[in-house]
Amino acid sequence: MDLGLEGKVALVTAGSKGIGRGIADGLSAEGVKVAVTSRSTERAEQVAGEIDGCGYAFDSDDLDAIPALLEAVQSDLGPIDIYVANTGGPPAGDPLSFSRAQWEAAQRSLLISPMTIIERLVPTMSERGFGRIVAIGSMAVTEPIDALQLSNAHRPGLVAAFKVLARQHAAAGITFNHVHPGRIATDRMIDTAGSLEAAQEQARKLVPAERLGTVEECAVAAVFLCSQPAAYINGTAILVDGGLTRSV
Repeated sequence: MDLGLEGKVALVTAGSKGIGRGIADGLSAEGVKVAVTSRSTERAEQVAGEIDGCGYAFDSDDLDAIPALLEAVQSDLGPIDIYVANTGGPPAGDPLSFSRAQWEAAQRSLLISPMTIIERLVPTMSERGFGRIVAIGSMAVTEPIDALQLSNAHRPGLVAAFKVLARQHAAAGITFNHVHPGRIATDRMIDTAGSLEAAQEQARKLVPAERLGTVEECAVAAVFLCSQPAAYINGTAILVDGGLTRSV
């Protein structure tokens, strides 16, 4: 299938590893000029060199850095056609153990930061008649996870915001969708479990597919949502969880 993305420009935040890196790789393979961000300039530039893109230092918690980031990407690559809102997950812990600073940081990185970027991108996307905005969420949006209270509380807010934006901007050719990963073999999942072997054993017991998902299996869903053929998919979410989620 021709995804119709040759020559498009994409911004993938937190694109230097894990699911973000998988999406950056997938978009690059489709001929997209990809800008990736990382907290580390060195890491961002290294990954960018591997996919013939551009790398930038950016922390989603730093709202004041957004204008300069977008200006740099558009100066280096051109107007942004695709925005993949991805970020490292907030800390896990007892639901009542988080500080005010942690609550506020989670709100900035999971909700305010992507919305601030979207506010700046939508006008130019609308002028060109094409835009793809995909957020990487979590299965916690549909089934809250006890240890991930910060995700439980903030990620659904972006889902609701996308429903409104999808309706308002569909006629301009802009789509707003989510990908909700389940248990994917990322560093975060492995670190939480203690080891890759422990994470795989947990998956064998809990996931109907009896294994962890791969980064590539999650990334392919996001890349498709960025495509031309996905133009009529708008305001929705795709679960990539091996059948783990029970809710309808």
